[in-house]
Formats: sequence, structure tokens, C-alpha cells
Amino acid sequence: MTNARLSALLIVLAVAGLPGCSSVAKIEGEQTLQGRLTVRVNAAWNKLLPTGQEQPYEVWTQEGVGLDHLRLWAGTRSGDPLVVTAPAAAGQKPARVPVFRAGMAPDQLASLFEALYALDGSQVQITRLEPAAFAGQSGLRFELAVVRQRDDVHMSVAGWLAVRQDELFAVTYAAPRLGFFRRGLPGVEAVVASARLR
Repeated sequence: MTNARLSALLIVLAVAGLPGCSSVAKIEGEQTLQGRLTVRVNAAWNKLLPTGQEQPYEVWTQEGVGLDHLRLWAGTRSGDPLVVTAPAAAGQKPARVPVFRAGMAPDQLASLFEALYALDGSQVQITRLEPAAFAGQSGLRFELAVVRQRDDVHMSVAGWLAVRQDELFAVTYAAPRLGFFRRGLPGVEAVVASARLR
């Protein structure tokens, strides 16, 4: 089986296992998210097209969401959650989702994404946090070490964010630490470097 066919098969299998996601669209070139954030894609990515619960971010993958994914937030307002979860079952407490608030300190902003990646029970730790430009703004770059709950795979997450006029703009890239993360990071960094706010 060729690498292209294997990649296509992995994407189909990954999407089939996601509730509320049933199709993908190939994307290339300049992409504008919600009319707010523009990035340039040099290599083809696959955008997951939700058919169920809408999320406040887009999800892109090259190899399948279990092997790599980008999440892109384009203007999360103060008081809004970073993720939407399914309603709690009867008798259970609803999940505590990370909510962006204007005026958060840099470590609090990074902790939002630490909480996001821990929602499924995964073990998450912030391993890097430093000032960095993002989308033409002063912002942050952070990294997380994740032990994925469902299969104990060690993941790495790199993230970039900036706040403008009390709105959060962010990109995170997640992939297994061995192999996929380092291989995909340069392409992701190129996408991040192209980011511009509108």
C-alpha cells in the first residue's frame, strides 16, 4: 500500500471514529477562519467538517486526528469556552470546560489549553511557556506533554496564542511525541508564521 493510500485510509478511519464528524475537505493555499484569522497552507491539510455539535475551533489533520491535528481558534470572546462538550448524563456533573476571560495572565492562558487536553482524562503538563509573536501580535508559545488516556500514547502539543481587544486567537498542534510531532512541526510553524488577524 502506498503512503498516500495509507494516509487516506487512516484519515477515513479516524473520522469514522469521531462522533459528529463525518467528512473531510482538502484545503490548500490561503484560508480565512470566521472572517477573523488568515493563514497560508503550503502543504495540503484535511479539514474536518462537523455534522453534529459545532465547536468554537476548526480541526485540520494530515495523517488522521489520532496521529496529528491542528486546532484553530479565531476570536474567542471573553466568557466563551474553548470547547463544547456533550450534556452530562443524568446524575453526573457536567464537564468543567476551560473558559477564556479577558485579562488572564500568560500562565493562566496556557493553563486553559492544559485543561482542554486533559478533558478526556489524559495526563497533561506544561513543559514550555515563553513570549512569542503570533498573528502580528505579542503573544505566547507553549508546549504540553500529554499521556493520552485512551491508549497511553505520549503526545506533544505546541501552541501559539495572542489576545487582541479581549478576544483570544490560538493554534495548537498535537501529535505522538515519537516521530510524528517533530516531523510535522516545521510545516505547522510555517502555517503559524503566516497567521494574520483581519
